[in-house]
Amino acid sequence: MPPRALSPSGLLLVDKPEGPSSFAVVADVRRRTGARTGHAGTLDPFASGLLLVLSGAATKLASCFVGLDKRYATDVDLRAVTDTGDREGGVVERHDAPSPDELERRLAGLRGEIELPVPAASAVKIGGERAYRLHRRGEAVEMPLRRSRVDALDVISYSDGIVRLDLRVSSGTYVRAIAAALGGHCATLRRTEVGPFRVEEADAERIIPPDEALGRIGLDAAGSGEAR
Repeated sequence: MPPRALSPSGLLLVDKPEGPSSFAVVADVRRRTGARTGHAGTLDPFASGLLLVLSGAATKLASCFVGLDKRYATDVDLRAVTDTGDREGGVVERHDAPSPDELERRLAGLRGEIELPVPAASAVKIGGERAYRLHRRGEAVEMPLRRSRVDALDVISYSDGIVRLDLRVSSGTYVRAIAAALGGHCATLRRTEVGPFRVEEADAERIIPPDEALGRIGLDAAGSGEAR
């Protein structure tokens, strides 16, 4: 098989819908461009929102973008805990929703530097195998803790046991883990920002030149290792 083309080279901002995997979105871009294609951070199939897709020679810049802070909007159902932290998992516990005061107490404990277990249905490797594969086989494993930073965790609305949250978090933060720590699960999840890039800018047909994309995160091509 011939190598994938190094052009067009640049960054695409894609608004991923609910349903397809991040890999499927990348594959669609690759089919359209014929270029080497990758991403700078996945979204779960049930989630929607901003996906940074790198094309051509710019795939070598993935490390520049993968560690950017993220912003999410999520609806958390506080009446049930699932074994995946989202709506696609099996319910393991049902309970009454917390009062607004109790909810705020729980939220306060999740702001700043936090350490939470990685969700069982994740791509983290346990003993050399992806955790989600072990989960699908019904194998119970002790998940490792992940340290992350929550810069903002704000309530947009709270009604009938469903709280809508606006989160600003460091890269690598599992919103599903935050939902589980609150005593619920993610009913919806949407990524609205990655670093300086916003989902409102998404246009899968526009390829942002590497220099422009790097400039927006305060870098330049000279020190990034971009192939020219």
